[in-house]
Amino acid sequence: MKTFIYTCICIFLNFSLFAQHLIPVPSRITSTDKGKYNFDSTEKIYISDCSLQNEAHELQKILRQRTGYPSEISLTDKKQHKNIVLQIDTTLSHPEAYRLIITPQAICISGKKAAGIFYGIQTLEQLFFKENGQSPHKNLPCLKIEDTPRYGYRALMLDPARHFIPIKEIKRFIDLMAHYKFNVLQLHLTDDQGWRIEIKKYPLLTKAGAFRDKHSGPQGPHNGFYTQEELKDLINYATSRHIEIIPELDIPGHTAALLYAYPELGCIHMNNGAVQLGKTTDRTLCAAQEKVYEFYAGILQEVCSLFPSQRIHLGGDEAVIGKNWGHCPDCQHLMQTKGYEDVREIMGYFFGRIHQMVKQNKKELMLWCELDNIRLPAREFLFPYPQDCTLFTWRMGLTPKTIELTGKSGIKLIASPGEHCYLDYPQYKGDLPEFNNWGMPVLTLSQSYNWDPGYGLPAKQQEHIIGVAGLLWAEAMQDINRITYMAYPRALALAEAGWSSPENRNWENFKTNLVPHLSELMKRGISFRVPFEIYESSNSEKRRK
Repeated sequence: MKTFIYTCICIFLNFSLFAQHLIPVPSRITSTDKGKYNFDSTEKIYISDCSLQNEAHELQKILRQRTGYPSEISLTDKKQHKNIVLQIDTTLSHPEAYRLIITPQAICISGKKAAGIFYGIQTLEQLFFKENGQSPHKNLPCLKIEDTPRYGYRALMLDPARHFIPIKEIKRFIDLMAHYKFNVLQLHLTDDQGWRIEIKKYPLLTKAGAFRDKHSGPQGPHNGFYTQEELKDLINYATSRHIEIIPELDIPGHTAALLYAYPELGCIHMNNGAVQLGKTTDRTLCAAQEKVYEFYAGILQEVCSLFPSQRIHLGGDEAVIGKNWGHCPDCQHLMQTKGYEDVREIMGYFFGRIHQMVKQNKKELMLWCELDNIRLPAREFLFPYPQDCTLFTWRMGLTPKTIELTGKSGIKLIASPGEHCYLDYPQYKGDLPEFNNWGMPVLTLSQSYNWDPGYGLPAKQQEHIIGVAGLLWAEAMQDINRITYMAYPRALALAEAGWSSPENRNWENFKTNLVPHLSELMKRGISFRVPFEIYESSNSEKRRK
């Protein structure tokens, strides 16, 4: 009998999680009362102190849109009015944890910090989502939600280096990220196809490296760059939505745009062939020239001063070191001087010096992890990575080995394997992208969802995995509508992988929860791919019945 009762309770709780259509699914949700909270024109948003003004204005905007009532913000609790309370609760366990309680008399959102309260507000907004109907809602069911993220690092990456994205479009993308509790936006600002960030010490980087099509306009997709003032504005906008922006400047490879502007920084034997911006992809910075390090020290000083994030990503992937360093007289002399036997050892020297610059700027180094082979079998890192850096696993099939190596080395890891997190890949056979598709593998929505970033390993063996990242490489994405089409709804699957505990995640529930979110994306004018195939079999089954 006890077993039967326990089973019924579990079914009820799972139904509650499912019935509210929340993405990402919260840690715990329970019904507190059979009643409802009814909105009216008398209620106020009460905040415990002025530091929550940002969150209060976010909630005010949502309530005006969802209920039609212009709730006022107050620092004093007027008992004669119905109240919606936002308050700090330092007893909560995680900086982003929150508690949402709805009773017939009040709505209270508590967070250990403002970020938690912000996420509680996003959850509250989702309670308004319906599969049909767009009229304002006047009530919400009474319930209690207690929620804590699985990982503290939950990122999406945009790639304006390949195709420039105007600031206003990035802000729109940030709004959507914040709603689904992503907290990091990685901006891939430099690559072979373009240099997109103003560096005042070296103006030629953008004057030459940001414009690869003389017949196109100055604001994308092929041309354009961000001034430092524009980036400050974007950083402030993201901060108000509790999103950290991490800049990425790829070195020593993926540097054709830099070498187009300053060719003297490449290996001298490669100078016979001029760099063609947008076409050349096989150049690296010369690791043996002192002026390269002096040049990059100037870049890092400006970039690190501009971005408040404690982290900076400097690439480290796909460098064609054999063709460059392997035949460069200066790099070969460096190898002889250092006693190196393999050209890849120069990578350790190069990033050893770059790492010191990063530390001098009080930042933490992030890199794409490279192993001694681009596919299995792989045995070791391409070069010895600093223990205090953070690596990203990305190459398809190599994540389990990367988890093993980083764990043994005490290096923090972000999980972004190509087979689950490369959101630029087609979502269905024959689907987009239709150009610059080099034979990309298909990455379905179910493949994005049915993935454990910890790979089911014992807790000790995955404790160094600090988060997840969805990557949107933009070779085949020329505007924000294509970007969101490729990102959503797979980004929602990733949001749940990064936030929700494995025991609360369920593919069938996710499919059901997804429907009102797709409707909401449509109402917001967000381009996305309709995942018809995940409902096709169930609809066929219904027709047969």
